[in-house]
Amino acid sequence: MAGKILVVDDDVGIQELIAVNLCQAGHTVQVADTAESAHLMVRGELPDLLLIDWMLPGMSGIELTRLLRHEVRTRHLPIIMLTARDDERDKLTGFETGADDYVVKPFSPRLLLARIAAVLRRRSPLAGEQTVELGPLRLDPAAKRIYAHDRPVVLGPTEYRLMHFFMLHADRVFNRAQLLDEVWGDQYHGDERTVDVHIRRLRVALTDSNCMHMIKTMRGSGYCLSLSAI
Repeated sequence: MAGKILVVDDDVGIQELIAVNLCQAGHTVQVADTAESAHLMVRGELPDLLLIDWMLPGMSGIELTRLLRHEVRTRHLPIIMLTARDDERDKLTGFETGADDYVVKPFSPRLLLARIAAVLRRRSPLAGEQTVELGPLRLDPAAKRIYAHDRPVVLGPTEYRLMHFFMLHADRVFNRAQLLDEVWGDQYHGDERTVDVHIRRLRVALTDSNCMHMIKTMRGSGYCLSLSAI
């Protein structure tokens, strides 16, 4: 699974080594030599994954990871920490701060590529081709169809992507900004209220099958798909 990867490391040699191997594997690569510049780049355009060196001039990689995890738009952004620190306590710090994986320097390029592929698979379930079932709902990604009580639900392409995302993240609440990033993509810069419009359309489409109640509005928080009576 190829992706757009931002490498944050102040060592030019490491940057070049990683970039060459990532490009050969089909990834698109951007580089930043400070946490501050990386943060600005992420605010402009979200990558699919970040490789962040722990030791950076100025703000550290740990501080950058913590900052990204506290911002709504980047809260779920995949992050792999790169570091020469191999102590168990340091690894725990990395994971507790929010890193998805931890690769110790020096590392094999093949190992790094394998770790990147694993994280992208975990964090990008929409690319999967497995049937998804949730109560009376069934999603067939190969046919791009959703069924309720085994009857097809008529959806537009955006409603389909939105429903797909909800079914893969059942019982989790997402606000409008998060849904726009995950379903519309980070290049969308329109009105956040467009989410409300598509939520209404989803509920209308699910009315005939009596499943409209599964899409919950969590006041002050966002929306979720759930079987429970929240």
